[in-house]
Amino acid sequence: MSRPQEPHRPFLPFGNPFRRMSPKGSYLSPKLLALLNTFEETLQGRINNLRPVGRDDVLRLSWMRFAMDTLCEIHTDVKSLIAALELPVCDWDDKWIDVYLDDSVKLLDICIAFSSEISQLKQGHLFLQCVLRNFDGASTKQFERARSSLDGWKQHVAKKNPRFDNCFCAMDVLAEKLDLPKIKNSAKGNVLMRAMYGVKVVSLLVCSIFAAAFSGSIKKLVDIQVPESFSWAAAFSELQAFVNTTEIRSLRSSGRTTILQELEAVDTDVKKLYSIVQEEANMVEGQVLESLTSDLGKSAEKLSQGLDLLAKDVDRFFQIVLTGRDALLGNLRIGGNASDGVRRVSNKGGPMVC
Repeated sequence: MSRPQEPHRPFLPFGNPFRRMSPKGSYLSPKLLALLNTFEETLQGRINNLRPVGRDDVLRLSWMRFAMDTLCEIHTDVKSLIAALELPVCDWDDKWIDVYLDDSVKLLDICIAFSSEISQLKQGHLFLQCVLRNFDGASTKQFERARSSLDGWKQHVAKKNPRFDNCFCAMDVLAEKLDLPKIKNSAKGNVLMRAMYGVKVVSLLVCSIFAAAFSGSIKKLVDIQVPESFSWAAAFSELQAFVNTTEIRSLRSSGRTTILQELEAVDTDVKKLYSIVQEEANMVEGQVLESLTSDLGKSAEKLSQGLDLLAKDVDRFFQIVLTGRDALLGNLRIGGNASDGVRRVSNKGGPMVC
């Protein structure tokens, strides 16, 4: 996972996405305004909850799991909003549909890359298990095997995952298309697009943080300028600045080779153990060896268990996006109502159209 540090490149300077979308004086009925306010207040609360309590909580697998769960909740919130809007698919502008379908494909590609990286890290756990088994004794042959397994681990985690090329490309496209299509004569359309913008912004930020944690690269961290007209803009900016600048970029500038904390703990224990396997077996103090192998066993198990749980959360998000996409396509084929499709899908397990 170790990568040369890339210079920080400012991301695209996004302006007001509604500059071309909402005409001045656009009217929202009290009902639509209430729906929009409820959605945005809920979104602001979810963004606030994503702010880590302390610096030690940033980029732990537990925080990443919470972030992925939060994305699932946000996408479900949009599902509920669409159902409340009662906006038939036949009234959806082609541009809205194209935006949604394209965005959903990109999110699926990103999820596939994350699942692939989690699987690759879990495969590396086999090397660590071999290391620990070969330290049960203290023979020269066992030391040689342990050294070989440590080398195997280091090479494995340093290996570039080719799926991240697709992941980075998908995030670039999502970022470039944050400006929303122009809405004419549709108050419900304005509410829908405003909500979808919020979902996309938070999804893009979380995905870019995940990509940095997994790849060890900060070059694709997004810096999104959200218009102040959104009630959740300040909360989003604070979260983005804290995680991206205060934590991730400062970690890389300090020379840390990995960003994911559980992986860094394993890497530290591997380095300590590797330093002593260079010596002859009979020269290594048994108590020292026992302590180092115990530390590695604990950190390796913590990483493995955390990855197992995160894999389930990523798969859940993948299924939500996939099922929501299928629901929309199904309604387009039969000319049904988008909110009806949302309700049918919800009864099958919660995914949404967004």
